[in-house]
Amino acid sequence: MPVVMDADRISRALTRIAHEIVERNRGVHDIALVGVRSRGVPLARRLARSLHEITGDDVPTGALDITLYRDDLMRHQVGPQPVVRRTEIPFSIDRRVIILVDDVLFTGRTTRAALDALIDFGRPQAIQLVVLDDRGHRELPIKADYVGKNIPTSRRESVQVRLQELDTVDEVVLERDDKPGPVSGDEGRAGV
Repeated sequence: MPVVMDADRISRALTRIAHEIVERNRGVHDIALVGVRSRGVPLARRLARSLHEITGDDVPTGALDITLYRDDLMRHQVGPQPVVRRTEIPFSIDRRVIILVDDVLFTGRTTRAALDALIDFGRPQAIQLVVLDDRGHRELPIKADYVGKNIPTSRRESVQVRLQELDTVDEVVLERDDKPGPVSGDEGRAGV
């Protein structure tokens, strides 16, 4: 299991992305961060801290659960009911630039679900996408605006993001599945 990003590389990537956000948006006024559960949430909070360090301004941060918006809900459902976690967006998204934050971009289906979920909360001025890792293999026409690292993978590999807040370590690991058939897994963990 090669480690493709350690804690230092993750930190540097997020700092670089924060600077890119400030430059592209000419500051952070009218910006809010929304992390896709589960690993997008701590990444959004880290970006908010970096943006505060750069600009001195606080950036509102929320958490988005996309469980009920997934196009594969029935296929991945373990029990009679899907596990729905809380969406916490304690601010209006209307007329704001929403920076949607996720850990891995793979097929684009998670991002599509997140866009659908987000639009149910209002009408933002724009939505920009931040991903820590882009592993390719897009099935939908979705592209990240900010990428920490591009990680070329085969479909038989998965990108596992582990964060201190949830996993007690900061690292990105490339894993290979040697079993026959398609690689599957948790949406955030497998990076769909």
